[in-house]
Amino acid sequence: MAPIQFGILMIPYQMLDVAGPVDILSTSSKSLIAQCEAAGLLAPGLSEKAIDIEFHHINTTMDPVLMTSNISLVPTTTVDDCPPLDYLLIGGPDPMTFKLDEKFADFIRKHVAAGKGIFTTCTGGMAISSSGVLDGRKATTNHQALEMAKQMRPQVNWVKEQWVEDGQFWTAGGACAGMDMFSHWVAKHYAPEIAAIGLMGLDFEPRDIEGKRVLRTEQVV
Repeated sequence: MAPIQFGILMIPYQMLDVAGPVDILSTSSKSLIAQCEAAGLLAPGLSEKAIDIEFHHINTTMDPVLMTSNISLVPTTTVDDCPPLDYLLIGGPDPMTFKLDEKFADFIRKHVAAGKGIFTTCTGGMAISSSGVLDGRKATTNHQALEMAKQMRPQVNWVKEQWVEDGQFWTAGGACAGMDMFSHWVAKHYAPEIAAIGLMGLDFEPRDIEGKRVLRTEQVV
């Protein structure tokens, strides 16, 4: 089976919105688990069950993008040259100042029209709402910005949940809620031991969908 092609839209997002979810995928990946097998840290054969994934960081140009904490990131591709994706992740920018570039909006619409998956974390849901792809959908965003989201795009059914799965769309609340969501996505689609390895590698115990209690790793898987 071909590797998952996973894209990250390089709008000026909060770093943890993307770094947390991507690290969960990375620690559950075939390449990392194979390295641990080779070092004798894990039993042989586990890597065959892991996530085979390739990451693409997508901008409208190849210019660096300034994220939070004054971190500058360099794209790996552009919206014009990006290979077909299976999933696209959008982290959260400042909703007071951000406006979605039309080239990004068109890229998102084509991705959705192709039936591929969308993930948003924090205000990422708000960031892409102007494209119209969330209209009529149930979605969430940073809970501190829910009322703003309802005013900004009333066509979306904004709800206060840790994360929401609605068809091809997965939307999460704040940055750490995005890590919760991705932990459960891995547990839903891959072997229990793969999800456990990924979470233990990060020393992370995700919350349930209501965000009311911390889940132990064995409960996730």
